[in-house]
Amino acid sequence: MVFSKSAVKVGIKRCNRVAFIQIKIVTLARFFTRYEQHVPPMKEKNILEIKGVKPTSNRILVARAMLSASRPVSAPELETMLSPMDKSSIFRVLSLFVEHHIVHVIEDGSGTVKYEVCSSERCTVSDMHTHFYCEKCHRTYCFKAIRIPEIELPEGFSMSSVNYVVKGVCPECAARERRCPVF
Repeated sequence: MVFSKSAVKVGIKRCNRVAFIQIKIVTLARFFTRYEQHVPPMKEKNILEIKGVKPTSNRILVARAMLSASRPVSAPELETMLSPMDKSSIFRVLSLFVEHHIVHVIEDGSGTVKYEVCSSERCTVSDMHTHFYCEKCHRTYCFKAIRIPEIELPEGFSMSSVNYVVKGVCPECAARERRCPVF
């Protein structure tokens, strides 16, 4: 690595900053490559524009990660998936997505809310579907074919969302238990 005279004067701090930026660039390049393999190009940008949200780089990254996950994900899972992005940026993007009905919130009883990309232009109660929470691996699965039953509320009440979660053991965990029973 070649340094200018000014870089030599600054010393090791300058070298570390340059190395840090180079590492960030490589990390981001790997990130984009990994997610572009799973999500058709520009799909997430179109989703944001349809919902009236300006497609900034952070918003596109969060949307791309959520679409590639193909299941509801929590904020800590997104932090792991989007390691170059800081926690507060991810939370701001998720809050904006909820506000603009890009994602809906799932409270599956795990103590951490999960987020899922809405399948229609407007996330309504009629679009909601059943979720399954595995008590062994703590993953949440979507059962899009199983609709939430209609609930008639007493007069004066209005519904804005529904959480319909079935809890149990997923097929993978059940198979693991059959192979290695716990005594």
